[in-house]
Amino acid sequence: MKADSMTAAGPDPSIVREDVRRALAEDVGDGDVTARLVPAGLRAEGAVISREDAVLCGRAWFEAVFEQLGGAVTVEWALPDGASVTAGQTLCRLRGPARALLTGERTALNFLQTLSGTASRTAVYHARIRDLPVALLDTRKTLPGLRHGQKYAVRCGGGRNHRLGLYDGILIKENHIATSGSITRAIEDARALATGLPVEVEVEDLTGAAEAIAARADIVLLDNFDLDDLREAVVRHKGQTLLEASGGITLDNLRAIALTGVDRISIGSLTKDIFATDLSMRLQFVR
Repeated sequence: MKADSMTAAGPDPSIVREDVRRALAEDVGDGDVTARLVPAGLRAEGAVISREDAVLCGRAWFEAVFEQLGGAVTVEWALPDGASVTAGQTLCRLRGPARALLTGERTALNFLQTLSGTASRTAVYHARIRDLPVALLDTRKTLPGLRHGQKYAVRCGGGRNHRLGLYDGILIKENHIATSGSITRAIEDARALATGLPVEVEVEDLTGAAEAIAARADIVLLDNFDLDDLREAVVRHKGQTLLEASGGITLDNLRAIALTGVDRISIGSLTKDIFATDLSMRLQFVR
């Protein structure tokens, strides 16, 4: 796997700190009882090893765990976020108080494994369409509490981000259309409510796509269109607005969908159906 997005915008430090604060509160609570078995002055050094091929992501979260534990742990990385790694490769080396390393091990690895898993899955999908003029996007189907991290991981894997949340873009769906009475009216209402935000409309057929484009939607989401209808939508409307395919997209049909000529493909499984990357932290104690 090879990620293209090596210059992806970095994570927001304030969000990283809050993510880690919540995770440590969940895991450590008012103190790591088991760590008290380890002598207070004992030091340790070690490394994190990847047990499989992957794309690395999550260094900021990993480091923040040990920073918040206050154990003066140093972390030296061999690779940047977005780099491809192979099974058996060392990702970083650590040294510091043994108690801090043991207390933070699970939380730090949870972040690194989950975000690397997201970046790795994205990289596999991106590789299928790397040579085509289409953008691969995520969705809001992220793990609760990890929206920022997973969106960053998608960028590290070569993908791009859809809207971050409900506040930075409008996506009109069937229920919104039902309350407004029509696609056209929903678009008009959206523009009146939120001037300046992009307006996207999810449509279920070619008739809906034509209405959305006539009403000047910024993006038209072609929901669960088959290949023939995707091609027809491109023939009729390419260049009039951005055309986005979504729904029922898998690794097997991704390239065929991209070849229809749509501008964007959004896939919820990039962040929802992930497998944590298999990583191991190995420590040696220094007496």
